[in-house]
Amino acid sequence: MGHNVFETILGAIVLAMGGLFIVFAYSSADLNKVVGYKVSANFPMVDGVKEGTDVKINGVKVGSVENMRLNTAPDANQYLVTVTMTLDKSIELPTDTIAMIASESLMGGKYMSLEPGVDEDMIKTDGTGRIMRTQAPMRLDDLIGQLIYSNKRSDSETKKTAEKQ
Repeated sequence: MGHNVFETILGAIVLAMGGLFIVFAYSSADLNKVVGYKVSANFPMVDGVKEGTDVKINGVKVGSVENMRLNTAPDANQYLVTVTMTLDKSIELPTDTIAMIASESLMGGKYMSLEPGVDEDMIKTDGTGRIMRTQAPMRLDDLIGQLIYSNKRSDSETKKTAEKQ
């Protein structure tokens, strides 16, 4: 009988620890929805970004990606992706702000990084604001290809220079 009481107490302790872990994980995950204004930007590609992705300025979360849609209307913006972000009300951005998709680490996920400019005019905070300057994410396979191609080109240029001398 004493053995069952010990197992019951041990089980209760394990459940309590599990509950504390869940409370800690939820509180430190920063899952609170950002309340603020909407801003949109057009990107040629959005590899690794999805709805709910963090929007950061200098590494501090100031918003989140609300939605993304592909523009298929036949105009200059055809096949660009319009990303709509919700930003904290307290953040005001100059009109020359740059939005770029950055990597958290070499193997990690992506986030939207905003680099505020120096313009005195501010982006509208009534939901119609647009960030005009964007930068697509760098793709690892493209970088490797450029590295290989530039090495082959520099080797052939070195041989041609050596032959001329």
